[in-house]
Amino acid sequence: MKSKPIERHQTLREKILETIREAILKGTLKPGEKVAEPELAERFGISRTPIREAFRQLESEGYLTVIPRKGAVVAALSEQDVQEFYAIKSILEGYAAELAAARLSEKEIERLVTINERLKKLAKEGDVKVFFRVHNEFHELFLKASGNSKLYELIQQLGLKFNRLRMASLSVEGRMAISVAEHDRLLEAFRNHDGDMAESLVKKTAAIGGSVLLESMTAVEGGQGKKSILNQPVDV
Repeated sequence: MKSKPIERHQTLREKILETIREAILKGTLKPGEKVAEPELAERFGISRTPIREAFRQLESEGYLTVIPRKGAVVAALSEQDVQEFYAIKSILEGYAAELAAARLSEKEIERLVTINERLKKLAKEGDVKVFFRVHNEFHELFLKASGNSKLYELIQQLGLKFNRLRMASLSVEGRMAISVAEHDRLLEAFRNHDGDMAESLVKKTAAIGGSVLLESMTAVEGGQGKKSILNQPVDV
């Protein structure tokens, strides 16, 4: 009897999370802008408690900053955020790729090939949002194949916190096609069970992702002296 209200609460909470994420990624909500609790409460017909719970999760993901007695505002991301994220991503995912190269089965490699073929189609269509989701599937498969569950968890937590950075990087013109080509080279390393090459390629991919995003941020720099990827709406 008690399970139904819980299921409804979780469903509403996910809708709130998705609504706010979408608004931030699309640029509807901009850095420093307050996210109004009353409007969300009225829109979803719920109390403010689940909204505040959603705010806490979004803060942990790097979307919001919750200020005591003031509420939640959209967090800004700087060049330092980009540099630090991609430096850590490079090390962790590079190591995971090296481990996975020795462990991936033929069936798993074929699954990666299938996923990358779908990514090629999505890149041509320009569907960033779906590309991002399928791109995650590609990476999750070889990360799990590394056989190191703690490493996998660390990378997942890092990625979740900086989803906006990853989405923004893929949204830069031509970046999706480059990602697909990088995957093709990585697949060749996996087929050859070449761990050193797989690690090198993944590190290079991370470096490209960071560089592309930094260039994009510089191009849209505002007049306040602080660069933020959210100054330019991301079409998702």
